[in-house]
Amino acid sequence: MKRTFLKTVAVALATFAVGGAFAADITGAGATFPFPMYAKWAEAYKKETGTGLNYQSIGSSGGIRQIRAKTVVFGATDAPVPGADLDKDGMVQFPAIIGGTVPVINLDGFKPGELRVTGPVLADVFLGKIAKWNDAKLAALNPGKTLPDQNITVVHRADGSGTTFNWTDYLSAVSKEWADSVGKGAAVKWPAASSVGGKGNEGVAANVSRVKGSIGYVEYAYVKKNNMNFLQLQNADGKYVSPDDKTFAAAAASADWFSVPGMGISMVNAKGADSWPVSTASFILMYKDPADKAQSAEVLKFFEWAFKNGKGMATELDYVPLPDSLTAEIRSKVWSQIKK
Repeated sequence: MKRTFLKTVAVALATFAVGGAFAADITGAGATFPFPMYAKWAEAYKKETGTGLNYQSIGSSGGIRQIRAKTVVFGATDAPVPGADLDKDGMVQFPAIIGGTVPVINLDGFKPGELRVTGPVLADVFLGKIAKWNDAKLAALNPGKTLPDQNITVVHRADGSGTTFNWTDYLSAVSKEWADSVGKGAAVKWPAASSVGGKGNEGVAANVSRVKGSIGYVEYAYVKKNNMNFLQLQNADGKYVSPDDKTFAAAAASADWFSVPGMGISMVNAKGADSWPVSTASFILMYKDPADKAQSAEVLKFFEWAFKNGKGMATELDYVPLPDSLTAEIRSKVWSQIKK
């Protein structure tokens, strides 16, 4: 019987702890995007090795703050830190898992994936230019569907978020108006008149589930765990696709990871008939010269184990595990920079 690894609650802080607070336990903090995956890996790792993981799911900006403050051994972010900042901080960065961000809705009478949207129309919704579900632009994309005369409430992240960074990166790629007036970032000024914020993917999922007529964006594991409705999205090849591990993997297939310092590439709006347009990686931040080298070594052991043994668990939650060829490069090119 599958265990439930996340609960839909609107909270500012979610912490997953496996085992007691022993000296060898690993501490990390940051992105809510990979939280379900890290929780699942951590439970299995604890059973096999006795080493626990205490991970605070507080958002990417919080993870960056905590690793810079050296209160955790690793930080996690979906908004990659630029190479110049990594050099300044004396840190390395590497991807740990790939997933996708999904537009979720609370609209009665429709099955998950039944309604479709293009990137430019989605941007107009988040801009507040489309404020009702029966707007002509949405109706034109969904012929034969009777869309309700119902107000749209935009649900967004209220905290600094890598999920927001990737979502706004996508909206900037498909809408010049969004790029010019809002732009991309871990936190932005949301323009829609009717909007509400939530902390973490958990908070956005909870608010979308609560507010009738709402639309938001969450990592796909939260969609599955909370049985949420979602929109099909048109990709760069003009094909309408649904989110799952296969469409996320298609978007990542041509990624050139070492083309950017810190491996911080963007996969939004990737080409390919099967590609999900808002696919992304979640990244780990660690110091090259860690204050506690033993704890740092434990983190690398955890991710070494996860890369080798956690692929099936990742697929169960519709994340995409990194290919062996990439993890081999991470070991040789990134982990080799961390002092033991």
